[in-house]
Amino acid sequence: MKLTWNKNKSNNKKRSREAIASYPNLPFDQQDPLHDDMQLQNQEHAHSQHQDKPSADALDSDFKQLAQSFQAQGNKLAEDGKYREALGKWETALNLMPGNAVLLEQKAQAWITLGRSQLNFGEPDSAIESFGRALAIKPDSVEAQDDRKTASHLIKKRKQLHSLGLSTDKNRYMVGDSTESS
Repeated sequence: MKLTWNKNKSNNKKRSREAIASYPNLPFDQQDPLHDDMQLQNQEHAHSQHQDKPSADALDSDFKQLAQSFQAQGNKLAEDGKYREALGKWETALNLMPGNAVLLEQKAQAWITLGRSQLNFGEPDSAIESFGRALAIKPDSVEAQDDRKTASHLIKKRKQLHSLGLSTDKNRYMVGDSTESS
């Protein structure tokens, strides 16, 4: 079976321009392009003058609220003992509001607390790094300086033990079954 399309030869007319002419403000139908451009620029300038001041204040207020929200989330995480996550929230808040002294203090204290936790878990190398970050934020922190000295002292002791051929693991107590003959 063969399909053919019937071509209607009477329908080959092009559309007339009269239909388009009924819409006078189409972009391709401008009478005076210079006048229209100036009018458009004046409207945009007037619109931007009215929008700049309130939006800047609103934007500043939004940043402040967002920073406070991140700070509160960081505080909650720090209370739960999740110091790394808290530091991330506080860092975000500081990026939004860089001059916040309370956040800087909290961030330095969190690094000190994290360093102390690392010392308690026997990781003096990580603790020194954490104390260094705390000192970068708050160089006059006596706590961070003292704790960093303690961690350095522990690393020196570990190096001395290794140089003498002693292992730090052998001096620890072991829990297990032992049969003693009496």
